[in-house]
Amino acid sequence: MSTPLLQITNLSIDFIADGITTNAVKNSSFTIEKGEMVAIVGESGSGKSATALSLMQLLPDTASVKGEMLFSINDISPINILQLSEKEINKIRGKDIAMIFQEPMTSLNSVFTCGNQAMEAIQLHEKSSATIAKEKTIALFEKVKLPNPTDIFDRYPHQLSGGQKQRVMIAMAMSCNPSLLIADEPTTALDVTVQKTIVELIKDLQQQNNMGVVFISHDIELVADIADKIIVMYKGEIVEQGETKDILRNPQHAYTKALLTCRPGKHSKGERLPVVSDFFSDGNSIEKINTVPNISAIRNQKSEIYPVLSVKDISVHFSEKKKIFAKQKEPFKAVDNVSFDIFKGETIGLVGESGCGKTTLGRAILQLIPATSGNIILDGTDLTHLSKKEMRPLRKNLQIIFQDPYGSLNPRLTIGNAIKEPMKVHQLFSNYKQQNDKVIELLEKVNLKAGHFNRYPHQFSGGQRQRICIARALALNPSFLIFDESVSALDVSVQAQVLNLLNDLKKEFDFTSIFISHDLAVVRYISDRILVMNKGKIIEEGSADDIFFSPKNEYTYKLIAAIPGSRF
Repeated sequence: MSTPLLQITNLSIDFIADGITTNAVKNSSFTIEKGEMVAIVGESGSGKSATALSLMQLLPDTASVKGEMLFSINDISPINILQLSEKEINKIRGKDIAMIFQEPMTSLNSVFTCGNQAMEAIQLHEKSSATIAKEKTIALFEKVKLPNPTDIFDRYPHQLSGGQKQRVMIAMAMSCNPSLLIADEPTTALDVTVQKTIVELIKDLQQQNNMGVVFISHDIELVADIADKIIVMYKGEIVEQGETKDILRNPQHAYTKALLTCRPGKHSKGERLPVVSDFFSDGNSIEKINTVPNISAIRNQKSEIYPVLSVKDISVHFSEKKKIFAKQKEPFKAVDNVSFDIFKGETIGLVGESGCGKTTLGRAILQLIPATSGNIILDGTDLTHLSKKEMRPLRKNLQIIFQDPYGSLNPRLTIGNAIKEPMKVHQLFSNYKQQNDKVIELLEKVNLKAGHFNRYPHQFSGGQRQRICIARALALNPSFLIFDESVSALDVSVQAQVLNLLNDLKKEFDFTSIFISHDLAVVRYISDRILVMNKGKIIEEGSADDIFFSPKNEYTYKLIAAIPGSRF
């Protein structure tokens, strides 16, 4: 038998801080052959990223790493990566082992152009001149299918979309033709269509270059079509590994079964989504609940029903600042003549790719950005004609939960004070005790504890921080909520927990809402009706099931086909 590209034996990683030891990875062993793609799947905290970072010796000094990592370079005798000095590992990083990190915006340096950053590894490892390195970089940009590679070379990261930034990261990783490529959650929070193209691109590059690939993901269905082998990690341990087809068809461990079952696309509306804890309890029973009210039934109960919100011919245009002697460009139409109604207790799903205008529309409804034309009527009041002073008392009834919970919370405020802040602004309750009691009540409603009151945002997981943001939005008992990509970056099981929570809270608080997302499977599960946006316009609308199971527009069909595990 040939020597494996990578052989890991009894890998253990411990983090030591303030005298407390945390076991991140426990006695893990697996191999990767040349030209093989191995997927490591699991939720946040399972140890998958710590395993990948240990391969590059990028763990902090507080980490204690034990075990053996034998890496075979060009069929020579394997070397133990864990025994290499800093100088020796620097010769391997970026050349023989390359890594695509999870968040391209923070991984790319904002003060250098994309081209200069991609050239760096070529010049360092291949000792190429700047001219040759530039030519190779532009060729790599073409290979990863970036539009206008020469233009992209001179652009800065903030001038690119999320998918384009990720392609730049892939080009950088491929610059020295590595033997092993590590892709750490390379598609998290990307649109489903962009996600699909990135996954296919990595697979194509792997086959072209006969690389070994470690593909890390929290979504087991995402890797189902590309991985040769799947390793499932749970709480630092490998609980199951094997050929992809065997893992998918006949999972043995309860955690693997949970990962395969948690996605909302596998469940009908009204069915409570299973979470990991359900598979470790006796009976594994999944409780049924009633979700949002049936709007058509509500309409039939009354001879006349008025919408809570009417959006009439709304447009939002952005104009570039005119340059001296330059011709004024046409304004960018982010939202173009959009109209729809929302009725009491209804959840409207607003779906589309990044740049389609869905977030801009949501912020225009909240009057966070001005509409160029049209009317937004909430409970009979036209919001577009109100001054900021007139709008302020109405904001109690209009709240938004943003995509990034960490960026939405002030890191210097405890979560109790963060939830209490809107109560102070709108002068709710007569004293601090009543406000504190309300905060504790809200924490308990979102399945957190009173003892969490004095903790800071960084002390919580992503799913917990999103629950805090939901509690803060509910502090004023609003009648209308907008959820802007509020579950897109969460692990599938945490996503299921948050969606179950939203259904429970909707039943209790009876709010009306808009749910913005690029994932039609999630939108279909949580919504009564769906509006599909593309290039600033609503191109299709209808009931959630009609849109998901019988799409009329080709763009809608494309969104559904890109969902991992899609029925198409």
